[in-house]
Amino acid sequence: MSVREGDAYVRDGDASGRRYVLWNTAGETLVFDRRINCPADVGDEDLPEVLRRMREAGVPETDAYPGRPCA
Repeated sequence: MSVREGDAYVRDGDASGRRYVLWNTAGETLVFDRRINCPADVGDEDLPEVLRRMREAGVPETDAYPGRPCA
């Protein structure tokens, strides 16, 4: 399976094409779920491997808040 096929489940149909992004906050890197507009629940023990795989798959990474404004 290619990386492109392997990360298909993280894609949304919107313009940016990604449900998840990596968000670099002042103190840590979080997996941010743009669909629910908050960080995804990834355990501390699993986070390094999740980040490695997401970076390998080409998931976007940003220092800016990647979500939409909260109402």
